[in-house]
Amino acid sequence: MTTEVRLATTDDAEALSRLNQAFNGGERRPVSEIIESMNKSGEFIAVAAMNGKVVGFACAQRFASFCYREAQGEITEMYVELSARRKGLAVSMITLLEEKLAACGVKNIKILTGSDNDAAIKTYERCGYVQDDELLLQKKI
Repeated sequence: MTTEVRLATTDDAEALSRLNQAFNGGERRPVSEIIESMNKSGEFIAVAAMNGKVVGFACAQRFASFCYREAQGEITEMYVELSARRKGLAVSMITLLEEKLAACGVKNIKILTGSDNDAAIKTYERCGYVQDDELLLQKKI
């Protein structure tokens, strides 16, 4: 088994569409929309592949605010197919995204996950992330 973790290219859009639907459910995003988003946004997208097949992805964003001297980062999405879990791919994607964010001046990275997502929490803690006392409030408009 060969594994690879790298930044996504537009050639990965079909796999990203498939994986995003598995992760988020609902209607599958058209490949053309994914490519357009990849070309317009400053988002970093890491992909994990096993034997040449993309089996996972993770996304990160860099934010600047007058409130902070340094740019802030957030790992916003993380998904690995069930059959590819527990092989170190998530940790490798996190590491790659951390490197990319650090190269852009980011000194602090946040990750949001469900409070009952024990597997993800353990992965993030293995990477040095610690839980804080922030509370997420959300509103659909």
